[in-house]
Amino acid sequence: MAKIVAFVDASIYAQSVCDHAVWLAERMSASVDVIHVLGRREVSSHNGDLTGALDPDARDLLLAELSSLDEQRAKLAQKKGRLILEQAKRRLEADGLSDVSTKLRIGDLVETVQEFEESADLVVIGKRGEAADFAKLHLGSNLERVVRTSHRPVLVASREFRPIQRILIAFDGGPSVSKAIDYLARARSQFQGLEMHLLFAGLPTDEGAKRLDQAATLLGNSGYSVEASIEPGQPETTIAASVQNRQIDLLVMGAYGHSRIRSFIIGSTTTEMIRSCAIPVVLFR
Repeated sequence: MAKIVAFVDASIYAQSVCDHAVWLAERMSASVDVIHVLGRREVSSHNGDLTGALDPDARDLLLAELSSLDEQRAKLAQKKGRLILEQAKRRLEADGLSDVSTKLRIGDLVETVQEFEESADLVVIGKRGEAADFAKLHLGSNLERVVRTSHRPVLVASREFRPIQRILIAFDGGPSVSKAIDYLARARSQFQGLEMHLLFAGLPTDEGAKRLDQAATLLGNSGYSVEASIEPGQPETTIAASVQNRQIDLLVMGAYGHSRIRSFIIGSTTTEMIRSCAIPVVLFR
């Protein structure tokens, strides 16, 4: 049986993560593991070196009080985490899913994703976490780390879910997007009835145009209604404009094809697309 792992927190994206997980689970006939990760800082404190600041009796008293506060803080964080998971599970079950499990973990988000994706088919995560809720066009600090290390497709949920009818595949001829094409071709029974648009942004080589035709043929032979096009321009602006003009509901693309250093210097198309397109994005590495 297929499995989806969905990561939720206290952000405004948690509901959207659940809604996207429901949509995927219904199409994939999949179970859903809902996971909340508590950072180590949420369940422990660092008191610093107080040896030179206070006399021994005052230091011991303060350390005892800090230890007590630390214990209370850890208990509250875990209680909050369990409430977040219970709320997410209720939402999923209210939408008709029966095979839902919840897991609370303490540690690093990326390490937790790596642990659970081994038995999963797809990962769902919000575009931003609770610390970035009010930062417009700012992405969660862990998002790129998760996508770069994941071996499964990652669906980055938008702020709100809306019914998905039209999918745009940003095609560049590279191995990552070819992986996406193969995935969709194999999963044809799961995504039947959806419109597929293949877009090559820029001026392709003869080989690139050939690969675009091959991808369109593969998807067409798998039963999809496919439209393939080549549009000149910078990928960031051309893809974003196509998403808006075609009223696309879901963007599929290869992720982070360059190193972190190059992405830092010249920017990343992946990051820009996630930031600027107000729709969910499925990323393949």
